[in-house]
Amino acid sequence: MRLIVGLGNPGPEYQWTPHNLGFLAVDELANRAGIRVERPEAKALVGLGKVAGEEVILAKPLTYMNLSGISVRELLAKYALGPESLLAMWDEAQLPWGAIRIHAEGSAGSHNGAKSLISSLGAMAFTRLRLGCGPDHPLSSRKEYVLRPMKKAELEVAAEMIADAGDAVELLLTRGIEAAMTKYNRRERQESEDAAG
Repeated sequence: MRLIVGLGNPGPEYQWTPHNLGFLAVDELANRAGIRVERPEAKALVGLGKVAGEEVILAKPLTYMNLSGISVRELLAKYALGPESLLAMWDEAQLPWGAIRIHAEGSAGSHNGAKSLISSLGAMAFTRLRLGCGPDHPLSSRKEYVLRPMKKAELEVAAEMIADAGDAVELLLTRGIEAAMTKYNRRERQESEDAAG
């Protein structure tokens, strides 16, 4: 069984902000699989079902972004799962819009939700899928940027990226993380090769 968590903030004012791309990715998986993510459990909304033939728990923590780890730790304990069973999805302002990256472990970077996960779980080795929302200009406030409503063009790119994320999770569940990384992290290598000339 896998725990698949999207990070975000509860409430309608946050629904369509870049910081809620993790929630939107969970909604995508839920819609595809016919899972209702509505049951209150461990400070989250939860739904149980199958994605790509594998038993999953889909969850959206209601603790607000910076305390997401508290809810995730409680969910893992409730279902007797370790961090290796976790797949967490969150927005990433360090990646360009539309890019997704999958990794088996890593640091939190500057993302407070990821910091909360690592701190609460006491582990960095859990699968993460990061959803790019990086600006094309310098920011005076990253917080204001990720908490503002997405513009029409951003919403269109986000919809494509969320669909890609759904495909990536299904591939990860059926063929493993290496297959998903090979397919969806490819652009990263291509970009660095292009930059190198």
